[in-house]
Amino acid sequence: MPKRVDHAQRRAHIADALVRVAARDGLHAVTMRAVAAEAGMSLNLVQYYFDTKAQLMHAALQHLERQSHERWSARLESPDGPGSARACLEALVDETLPVDADSHTFRLVWTSYAVLAMTDPELAEQPFVEGPNRLERQLTDILATARAAGEIEAHLDASAEAARLLSLSHGVGVSVLVGQRSAEQARYVMRYHLSRLFNDPIPPEAPDRHTTAVS
Repeated sequence: MPKRVDHAQRRAHIADALVRVAARDGLHAVTMRAVAAEAGMSLNLVQYYFDTKAQLMHAALQHLERQSHERWSARLESPDGPGSARACLEALVDETLPVDADSHTFRLVWTSYAVLAMTDPELAEQPFVEGPNRLERQLTDILATARAAGEIEAHLDASAEAARLLSLSHGVGVSVLVGQRSAEQARYVMRYHLSRLFNDPIPPEAPDRHTTAVS
């Protein structure tokens, strides 16, 4: 009997190969042939699953986002997982900032996609922004729940605060990638913002801003 092929697993394997190429050599170095070599597959087999490079790149981006969301969900579902809205948002911050190998790869490759989508018509045709839109809606729901529970001020706009939190996370994450600040300094900035949002005590002073950032 012929071996049953798990097509979803094979697609994920190809997507992981693209992410490795992009994280190591830059998104500009991604070609169907380079991904096939990284995946240990023939070019024809990669093209069987993805007709074009744009399809492959979009699939890899979705794959990255699913993995990031799964890691965030795992933080929330662990025995010591957060219960409050603030703790839930802190778990998100720890996932979105490039503070370990997985989150560093996600932020590096995602940022590369964002820059490329500005000038690449083929990639721009894909629903690139739907990923951040989904996350922003989740944040809005969390903040709306916090507002209803009295955890944040009643006059605050949950949607605007979600957009601000996500934008700040993106910007601070990029500052880690380029070496402007360390992961611990980035965590402090985000926790400082959350403390002000939730009217909690400001966390201890940040590490020295001029400390060499850790990649």
